[in-house]
Amino acid sequence: MAERVTIFVDGRPIAAERGATVAAAMLSAGIRAFRHSVSGEPRAPLCGMGICFECRVTIGGEPHRRGCQTLCQDGLEVSTT
Repeated sequence: MAERVTIFVDGRPIAAERGATVAAAMLSAGIRAFRHSVSGEPRAPLCGMGICFECRVTIGGEPHRRGCQTLCQDGLEVSTT
């Protein structure tokens, strides 16, 4: 059985498997808006493999990180704003 970790998305604790991507954990938790476009439209992963950049979130204070390319680690802080 895979080890479980907790990441925090906008302060909300999300349980995830260690090694799962941040995008997968967020989608599994029902989070559908990862960011908003300049016109205010909610955006979410499209390709899931790092090509489209729609999964960009702030991770550990670093903006524009691709959630589909970042692996979950215990205590990881993620922001969608």
